[in-house]
Amino acid sequence: MARRVQNNPSSKLKGYAFRLRPHDDLRKSVQQFAKTNKLKAGAILSAVGSLEQLNIRFANQQNGTLRTGFFEIVSLTGTFSETSCHIHICVSGADGQTLGGHLLDENLVFTTAEIVAVELYDLEFIRVEDTTYNYKELVVQRIRK
Repeated sequence: MARRVQNNPSSKLKGYAFRLRPHDDLRKSVQQFAKTNKLKAGAILSAVGSLEQLNIRFANQQNGTLRTGFFEIVSLTGTFSETSCHIHICVSGADGQTLGGHLLDENLVFTTAEIVAVELYDLEFIRVEDTTYNYKELVVQRIRK
């Protein structure tokens, strides 16, 4: 049986582009960008770059996996706000094999990470515990002005 889809409010967008430098922490930097710009609802549109350290959590695992080496960012996608972020990453190694999962702290930029993001400035993303699996899940709200 299909579940009812949550109300889907629309929003106007404002675009941003920024570059992270060598040794920056990818997740912490996106979170800091949101805090600095007071973003209530953001999404990553595009990202390219490389990592010298990868720290991700694979599907249905409790702990992350930390790897050092050189990785190309193939995909980076997710939602964020000034209080939280939920981002997934896919990278390729020197052999071209891809690996992906939930982005954790300690993903360190090698040469660059070029990120294009948008703010949905009529909305606010909050996280509320969903009792189905006891994770904090996204709730989208219209900002009351």
